[in-house]
Amino acid sequence: MIFSIKHNRCLYICLSIVSLCLAVTITPAKPSVLMQTNSTFNVSLSNSQSTNGLEQGRNLYQSGRFAEAVIAWQRAANNYHTQGDRTNEALSLSYLSLAQQELNQWEAARQSIEKSVKILQTAKPSFNAIIWAQILNTQANLELSTGQTETALEIWQQAQKYYEQVGDNMGSLGSQINQAQALQTLGFYRRSKQHLEMLTQKLAVMPDSEIKVSGLRSLGLALDAIDDSKSQQVLEQSLAIANKIKAKTQLSSILVILGKVASDSQDSEAALKYFKDAQTTATNPNELLQARLATFKVLVDYDKLEAETSLALQLQQQLLELPPSHSSLYAAINFVATLNRLEKPERVLPIPELANLMSVTVKSAQQIQDAPAQAYALHQWGQLYHRTNQLTKAKELAQKSLNIARQLQADDIIAQSAWQVGRLYKQQGDHPEAIRAYTEAIKSLKALRGDMVAVNPDVQFSFRESVEPVYRELVGLLLDEKPTQPALMQARELIESLQIAELDNFFREACLDKAQQIDNIDPTATVIYPIILSDRLAVILSQAGQPLRYYVTHKSQTDIEQTLDNFLITINPVSDSQEQSRLSQQIYDWLISPPEQEQALKNTKTLVFVLDGKLRNIPIAALFDGQQYLIEKYAVALSPGLQLMAVQSFQQTKIKAIVAGISESRNGFSALPGVELEVKQISQTLPSSMLLNQKFTNQSLADRVKSSRADVIHLATHGQFSSRLEETFLLTWNGQVNVQELSELLKNHSEDSSQAIELLVLSACDTAAGDDRAVLGLAGLAIKSGARSTIATLWPVKDKAAEILMTRFYDYLRQPKITKAEALRQAQINLIRQTDFYNPFFWSAFVLVGNWL
Repeated sequence: MIFSIKHNRCLYICLSIVSLCLAVTITPAKPSVLMQTNSTFNVSLSNSQSTNGLEQGRNLYQSGRFAEAVIAWQRAANNYHTQGDRTNEALSLSYLSLAQQELNQWEAARQSIEKSVKILQTAKPSFNAIIWAQILNTQANLELSTGQTETALEIWQQAQKYYEQVGDNMGSLGSQINQAQALQTLGFYRRSKQHLEMLTQKLAVMPDSEIKVSGLRSLGLALDAIDDSKSQQVLEQSLAIANKIKAKTQLSSILVILGKVASDSQDSEAALKYFKDAQTTATNPNELLQARLATFKVLVDYDKLEAETSLALQLQQQLLELPPSHSSLYAAINFVATLNRLEKPERVLPIPELANLMSVTVKSAQQIQDAPAQAYALHQWGQLYHRTNQLTKAKELAQKSLNIARQLQADDIIAQSAWQVGRLYKQQGDHPEAIRAYTEAIKSLKALRGDMVAVNPDVQFSFRESVEPVYRELVGLLLDEKPTQPALMQARELIESLQIAELDNFFREACLDKAQQIDNIDPTATVIYPIILSDRLAVILSQAGQPLRYYVTHKSQTDIEQTLDNFLITINPVSDSQEQSRLSQQIYDWLISPPEQEQALKNTKTLVFVLDGKLRNIPIAALFDGQQYLIEKYAVALSPGLQLMAVQSFQQTKIKAIVAGISESRNGFSALPGVELEVKQISQTLPSSMLLNQKFTNQSLADRVKSSRADVIHLATHGQFSSRLEETFLLTWNGQVNVQELSELLKNHSEDSSQAIELLVLSACDTAAGDDRAVLGLAGLAIKSGARSTIATLWPVKDKAAEILMTRFYDYLRQPKITKAEALRQAQINLIRQTDFYNPFFWSAFVLVGNWL
């Protein structure tokens, strides 16, 4: 069960690599904060025992033996205190905090760094700037790790000033890279990107040196964290300089990072080449191990059985021979976790041998007092027993892992182990205990939110493998047989939470903080939750003041998804209309017919769908009952869940708009000749500020948004929604604006939520081809933009059809007492009944997401 969330990997590695900029002696990159040597501070140590303790702690820390480093630095701090050496006592305590952070000992880490800072504040004469900078760096790392991002940003800004006081340019750059990461965590993506671009320019003019190599490597990782295309270029520059100045100790770590960037981009051949070179250039066993592990993961991902078996034997031997350390333990855990992802890991190595490796790892973790590693290893070991159907032993190990995780209050480990315990109870037929364990796992996943179980960078997971199934399996348990009202309410809440978790994963941060029960907003609306489970399609129906209703269709997930795929293919003017009607009616019968037959929708004006899985990709408005489309009977809206801004009265007669578009061919995108007419028509219909072609730039849009009181922002330009954050963007005249930057730009509209954008319209967008989760990008933008409602297109629509539909939409919207959903419905009906664009291809691509009122 490997969780792989790129944001957190880069966050923690970036923090650690940046600290390389602070050191005189450059050492290979590792996922921790590296030490400054005493020569950096020009500190003379008076006691050989203390000196040895400080140096011994550094050596232990850099070899991953954190528990032993804690002992060494605690002893050194006590000795320096006895001697009255306040300088080295403060440094020892700062280092001690770093080691305690690595062991998840957060309260102890905070006490150590606070004591260190207090010494600095009270010391006479005052400490020199470089010592202040080092200790502030440790403090900021702790604040960021514990979610106090704004405080971390402020502390790194202070550290930067101290570095600049003594002319330490690399230290200053390191602090600025960390500030860029903090800005990203706070959601200021444009500022973060601008910050990093400025640092790139500064590093480019510096003379070649090992410190420059380290700085570029750090910068490359930071850029990769925000999916900047310049990341690889910066990392390759770092590699080129390292080769040029023969910085051999730098090469392997840079090559491993480049390989991971290539792997993230689905370029397996390039990744394997980088990892092979990393093995060749490795200067120590740990570097060689990390390069081999990275190679092995790619081989497993791409099912290269012969190569992976040969490498697995080498890794197994090396892992058994390495002395216990933080890095060697997690290497073993990751190795077995990678194999545990396979359907048949025994085709690579016998399961008893893997179990033996985890047994040795558990004992080693106990030996060096690395409790998190012990819990992770127990979990993987339990998975191996589960595979061989030794359920009692598997549950015993999973429970041990869970108990340790609870003591550590480590939600990332609790989430894994409680899920494993729940699956084992479920397999043994004990549903109440299974539900309890699953519920504990979900609680931990919610606690993690944006970190999404990647708190520990050494143990990586993927959302689809290790988060989504927890929710779905618990929903399946709750909806077995005839679910009670409490079970239905819990299942509905879980599906809402899963939607939030998916968006958090998409944005790599917790992006939804306010919730409102949407089925209580409008008594004439019915909220429909279709849930695709492995053996059925479950539908929960929610109406204000009514008990939840439940309908189920027993059909396999494969059959359901195949029907949805086939229907989507038929949404084309040249497709077989009879096949389109047949498939459309099939889906209608699953979702709408049961409540209609019970007269449950007789007072409903608007259907609000909280769509699940592949249902998100189909045009719900085009479902057909045999005589009419769904949109001819009800207004339709989509919602990611309960998260909507507070309802605000919309003064339709006083609408003000910003209308922007690009009609000409630009940056490799084709011309949209109908956009010019669309933009001009809407500008004549509404009081508007218009930006067309050259006038529609990132900056001009930002300026108009900030200075105007616009209720509506209408953007007619190329754009794409994808399940990949970096591939979700809009086109402006001077380039692309990704979804993070656009959301930040739109939020400049007003800090007052009562002045939020009422409606964001994107009338020429597309969903990424072949991406069955692409609508995540649309839902994400709808939420992150701060707009109460978003209208967008699921695929590019003929210019003339878009122009007619949008113009008529605004005509209807200006009428009193009409909702946005009803205005869109009337515009779509107008195309169906009064134009040549009656085929669903032309009108059903337009969807309303968010507040439909």
